[in-house]
Formats: sequence, structure tokens, C-alpha cells
Amino acid sequence: MTRILIIRFSSIGDIVLTSPVIRMLKEQLDGEVEIHYLTKNSFAGILEANPHIHKIWTLDEKLDDVLGELGKIEFDYLIDLHRNLRTALVKKKIKGLYFSFDKLNFKKWLLVNFGIDKLPRIHIADRYLASLVPFGLKDDKKGLDYFIPQGTQVNLGPYGYKQEEYLVWVIGASHPGKRFSAAKVTQILNSYKGKVILLGGPADKAMSEEIMANIECHILNMVGRCSLHESAYLIQHAHTVLTPDTGMMHIASALKKKVISVWGCTVPEFGMYPYYPGEGSQIIEPDHLKKRPCSKLGNRCKYAKKCIEQIPNERVSKAISR
Repeated sequence: MTRILIIRFSSIGDIVLTSPVIRMLKEQLDGEVEIHYLTKNSFAGILEANPHIHKIWTLDEKLDDVLGELGKIEFDYLIDLHRNLRTALVKKKIKGLYFSFDKLNFKKWLLVNFGIDKLPRIHIADRYLASLVPFGLKDDKKGLDYFIPQGTQVNLGPYGYKQEEYLVWVIGASHPGKRFSAAKVTQILNSYKGKVILLGGPADKAMSEEIMANIECHILNMVGRCSLHESAYLIQHAHTVLTPDTGMMHIASALKKKVISVWGCTVPEFGMYPYYPGEGSQIIEPDHLKKRPCSKLGNRCKYAKKCIEQIPNERVSKAISR
């Protein structure tokens, strides 16, 4: 029996990006493999249906309680895919051969602050795998996993929507520098002839209501009305997903959808672009803005008019109408 503890505390997209590591360790190591996963309680649901995980361990604010329980288990390996002060405490308290990865924070800082690009052209999911070279894992090229629990569904019949006939537009993002304004979304959608479902969290409801107040096309507003798994269900049955650099982008990639990803203050060069998405996927960025990236997280913009707002509406319209 080989016991492995994988550590990633947050957030939605970052946890989804660890899924190839989970799958390949489970499928490629010899003998029986038991994979445990430590994350924050609020993100445990992302992993609940993953068949490769033996047990999910969660923490709220206090780490000591869960460490006490984990310390009773003899782990062969600790795989740290978060790498911060808290994970250092885990390493100190729990025995096991330790593996981690280079977060490249200094190189990202150089790019954001001085425009010096020393970043390797390698996706973060591949950097996770590169840190596990001693395991002899072979990249299976299957991309990301996202498992929707059995029985999850959203009844679209009453709204006149059928599977594979609608576009999902994810309007929200963790920081404003990553997302379009309500006015820009409205302008683009008013030139679109197909059916659309808007997705986002409770924090995006006001934005969705502003869009709906000025829209002229057939739109179903599901913002703040769906659980994470229900949102994934709607994405799974869309023909295309338009999304900023956010967790839903990685879920759409895991479900092998056609992903139109739009980028503003962050850039694909950080290594977190869609990973093995569906056929026809595109990355759309503003042209000729030499000061990008504006920030590592998308929480600051270097331009008076946000750089994501400088993407021409026609480019987005063309991408979603193709």
C-alpha cells in the first residue's frame, strides 16, 4: 500500500488544475495506491466525486486539529501543490517524502513590474507533473478532470433550451481586471443571434441584472442560482463557453468544451491558460498593450480604460458566432 497526501488549499481553478496529478498517481503507480487530499472546507465539494481520491481532509481556520488526525496516518509521500507557510507546517508535522514545485513568483514579478519575461512556456499542470519525475509518471495527455456528482442536473425544458444549442457566458471573475463590464457584455450579446446562459456567483447578481435590463436577445440568467456542480452541468451541455481567466475556464477545459477565454490584466504566459480544451477553442487578448500583464491576480490595471475593455467587440462576436 502506497499512501499519498496531496495538498492544495484553494481555489476552484487551482484545485481543478491538480487533477492530472491525482489521476496519474492513482493509475500509473504499481500496487495499491491510496490518495488523500487536504484542502479548505469551502473547496472540498470540487473533489467529492473524484473516484481517484480515497479521503478528503478539510480545514477551516485552525490547521492543528486536522494535522493531529493526519499525523496518525503513515504517509509515504507528501505532494505540496500550494507551497506557502501553512503547507510548510504540514511538512513539519507529518512524515513522508516531500515533493513540491517552483511557483515562479519572482519571474512573474519581473514580468509584471519590469516587462522582463523569463517565464518558461509550460503550463502549470505540466510543472506540477515535472516536480514528480522520480515517480516515473508518463503524461497521458488526457488533460484535466472534473467529476459532476451523479444526479446533478438543471431542468432547462421550461425555458425552451436544449442541450448543445446554447452558449454559456461566465460573467464573473475574482478580480475586476479579468472581466468585461456589464455594458460591454450587453453590447456584444445584442449582436448575437443564438441562445445564451449567463453564469456567475452570488457576487455577480447585480451585474447580471444590469445586463438583463438592457438586453435584446434570448438570454437565461442563471447567475447566483446554481451550485458549482450545477454550473458545471450547464457548461457540460453548452456548445461553447466564453469565460475570463477564472475557475470556470478550467472546469470547461476539463469537460472538453470549446472555450473562448478572454484576458485582460493577467496573461496566458503565467501558465494557467485552458489545458487541453475542446476543438475550436481560442484565446482572446487586447492588442498592442505593452504594459500587460498589469498584475499577477488581475486586481490592478495599468490603463485608465481597463485593458480587457480594449478588446474589440467584433473579435468576441466573431469568436462566439463561428
